[in-house]
Amino acid sequence: MRTTLFKPSPSTSPARSTPHRQTFSDTLMDENIENAQELISKWDVTHSSSLHCDVVTNLFASDNRYEAQHYLNSIKDLQIAMRYYISQDPTSDKLVLAQNLMQIAMKTLEKEFYIILKSKRQHLDPESVSRASRSSVSEDESDQEDGESRSVGEDSISEVELVSMAAMEDLKAIAECMIGAGYGKECVKVFKIIRKSIVDESLYHLMNFESRLSLAQIQKMDWEVLEVKIKTWLKAVKVAVKTLFYGERVLCDKVFSSSPSMKESCFADITREGALSLFLFPENVAKCKKAPERIFRTLDLYEAIADLWTEIEPIFDLESTSTIKQQAINSLIKLGEAALAMLTEFETAISKFNSKAAVPGGGIHPLTRYVMNYITFLIDYSGVLTDILADCPPTVPSSLPEAYFGSPMSADGMSTSAISTRLSWLILVMLCKLDGNAEIYKDAALSYLFLANNLQYVVNKVQKSNLKLLLGDEWIEKHEAKVRQYASNYERMGWNKVFAALRDANDNEMTTPQVTECFKRFNSSFEDAYNNQATWVVSDSKLRDHIKVSVARNYLSDLLFGTGVSGSNLSSSSSSSVSSVTSSSGHSRGGRSR
Repeated sequence: MRTTLFKPSPSTSPARSTPHRQTFSDTLMDENIENAQELISKWDVTHSSSLHCDVVTNLFASDNRYEAQHYLNSIKDLQIAMRYYISQDPTSDKLVLAQNLMQIAMKTLEKEFYIILKSKRQHLDPESVSRASRSSVSEDESDQEDGESRSVGEDSISEVELVSMAAMEDLKAIAECMIGAGYGKECVKVFKIIRKSIVDESLYHLMNFESRLSLAQIQKMDWEVLEVKIKTWLKAVKVAVKTLFYGERVLCDKVFSSSPSMKESCFADITREGALSLFLFPENVAKCKKAPERIFRTLDLYEAIADLWTEIEPIFDLESTSTIKQQAINSLIKLGEAALAMLTEFETAISKFNSKAAVPGGGIHPLTRYVMNYITFLIDYSGVLTDILADCPPTVPSSLPEAYFGSPMSADGMSTSAISTRLSWLILVMLCKLDGNAEIYKDAALSYLFLANNLQYVVNKVQKSNLKLLLGDEWIEKHEAKVRQYASNYERMGWNKVFAALRDANDNEMTTPQVTECFKRFNSSFEDAYNNQATWVVSDSKLRDHIKVSVARNYLSDLLFGTGVSGSNLSSSSSSSVSSVTSSSGHSRGGRSR
């Protein structure tokens, strides 16, 4: 009351300024600055070593865990104080002090960030990060189970994984603090430099050669040298995608989780160059010579990328890494086109094959062996070939019988008509070529034996490989019938004169001299046929037995083995030969499945 009643009027009171009264908020902010100053000064790196020098003790050492967290909290409090003074008194000396402290703290954190990335490198390698990430996911899942399950899950995490997880948490905490204080660029710069060197070094060791080989360098390589590099790449790409790039994506997402733009920028800048070079290599290989024998390595490259696509796509699903995904797609396209070109080149090579030399004894032609081995190897890539041929309409004549190009169903119920049509066409081209080669033989019987031998080889290859599932039983039955037809033609042409000599042997009205003359003609005809066919061969045992059973009437037990037995041995071994043929024929008939 006294103060109020006797308060002097404004007009009579002396002129003077009113001092600033410190509020409760002022007191709190001052304490924030004082506490931060004490801790920041303790770890001030500007008075010790430079940024890139190691120190005996660092803030985020295992025995300083509590103080490290306290340090980060003090920076947050310092930020609150700075914002407060900016709003209350922008010219305050305390704001200047807080700003200076913040700069010192950011230098300290930048150095701590660098030290963790360097000293914990063995625990931050992509493999360790990948394992730690998967263990973390497993631990989170086990937390949803009962207590016993959680205990088992925790025990399953190795010490290395625990160190990796702790290092990632420290990096994340520092990054969040620096980004929140407006020093994100400094943090990102350090991270990119160190991690990119690690990724590039890892790729170099995985590849065992410079992955940035140019197209010109690759095209000049001998195929044997290039094939070695392809094998190395096939092993490297699996590790690169499943471990290296995946682990780096996990690390970037973890450390910079508070800033989507920064985590994307880091991952893209760290992996882009290496990943583009890695996925460019197959495209450059696809641009090399389209020799048929290179198709298998080409399909290996295609299959490797296709199998990894479900992992490539989510790892590089960022806008800034879209070029990497596109490069992988480009390589798939070029490899597919190269494989198709090699198939076409293979077909052309079959069509242009020209050999005037007859295979001795009507045996298996080298072309037959090469083509069928080539095709049976291709079947191992049936899934890849189905994808490649899916958008490529068949170029074979549509006038061919439907039975020849049957489209059986694969194990998963999908139609394999495209690949079955293509492979059956290649076999048909080869068989047509063999028809032409059969004309080289002057003896018609031998030409038919040649065709029977080679077609039987083809059928056997189909039956003993996955070609059987692809071409189907109808295809096999049709060509087995063709083999029997060729064998029948051989019998008719090769043994007709022998059989004709015995045509009247059972005539009861024949005189003894006539019978004697008949058997003389038979012996002469048989000896001529035998000597002519002594070096002929049937490689397939079942086909050989079939022919022997069909034509055996005398002296044929040692025929068609290519032994070249001459007629001089024929008469001396007649009795044993007859009994042997009879025994062999009986055994063959009893063992046949048809």
